Amino acid sequence: MQPQTIVIKIGTSSLSQPESGDLQLATIAKLVEVVVHLRRQGHRVVLVSSGAVGIGCGRLGLKKRPSKIATKQAVAAVGQGRLMRIYDDFFGSLQQPVAQVLLTRGNLIQRQHYMNVHATFQELLELEVVPIVNENDTVAIDELKFGDNDTLSALVASLIEADWLFLLTDVDRLYSDDPRQNPDAKPIEFVEYPQLQELRQAIGEKQAIGSNKGGTQWGTGGMTTKLDAARIASAAGVKTVITRGAFPDRLLAILEGGNFGTQFAAQPKTVNARKRWIAYGMVTKGKLFLDNGAVNAVIQKGRSLLPAGITEVQGKFEANESVSLCDRDGKEIARGITNYSSNDIEQILGSQSEDIPRLLGFDGEETVIHRDNLVNL
Repeated sequence: MQPQTIVIKIGTSSLSQPESGDLQLATIAKLVEVVVHLRRQGHRVVLVSSGAVGIGCGRLGLKKRPSKIATKQAVAAVGQGRLMRIYDDFFGSLQQPVAQVLLTRGNLIQRQHYMNVHATFQELLELEVVPIVNENDTVAIDELKFGDNDTLSALVASLIEADWLFLLTDVDRLYSDDPRQNPDAKPIEFVEYPQLQELRQAIGEKQAIGSNKGGTQWGTGGMTTKLDAARIASAAGVKTVITRGAFPDRLLAILEGGNFGTQFAAQPKTVNARKRWIAYGMVTKGKLFLDNGAVNAVIQKGRSLLPAGITEVQGKFEANESVSLCDRDGKEIARGITNYSSNDIEQILGSQSEDIPRLLGFDGEETVIHRDNLVNL
């Protein structure tokens, strides 16, 4: 097998006991053995690991995950050191060097920060180190949080142009319904990219595969977040698999063509690093609604967005910030970096480009979003 770049995300539900929050050291040991085996086969591996808050709760004798942000950040600081110590001990016993990488969404919003993070990952992988990634809960603020490590792992997979993303959870695969309650529930083994959004909507907030919508009391994830992560990764050309974290050795079988878990097909890798950053690294600050002609021009013809095709603006944003482009029904079809603020667009929407100087009182760009700063979803 050719060397692959692999991102493995393991959730709190796989790392700890659901009732007590105690670590499942046997699972961690098996996961480490699998990662080292992959490394020795020549693969580049990144591990995205949850668990800092859960471990911190255990160390401090807390009976449930704190809701107060400051407390949660303090608990994460306690738990993160313990989590890395455990990984370092396990990997160190097999002579595999590891590195801690803590990220916030802010690290991916600014282009220079994004490129710096990319360069760090590439250097670590060239040095044959296994980066262990987690959200930097201690300093993250709500509006710049990933929200869950499923999303973080998908963004990391996109950033480093991974071949595979494995989402390890407390169930073996996705089902059409909760198999514990519906004996006729059918396993879903393969999902094409166009089916993903429909599947996401169908599952909604249901406990579709035996995991509640918010994960365990120690974690933040759920199946809907995994489907969102699969959409991000698949769009970036990364094959994604949801499978059971209690059996990490199944990853080796899946890479050899084995049928474990639910696999999501990857889109062709046609989007460059800058456009992946625009699509998934930046946080959108508003929405622009387009008429049918503008939707066709942007999506089918790959053209820039002109003010004439905009029918409505939602949200408040400044020039050079990211916005979602939506059709008349509100479906997001693209994202881009706008040349104008929301206030300016309100004054020029529906107008011709040559009217912009008269309407705004200054010579601005002819396009609201240039095609080089626009990504179809």
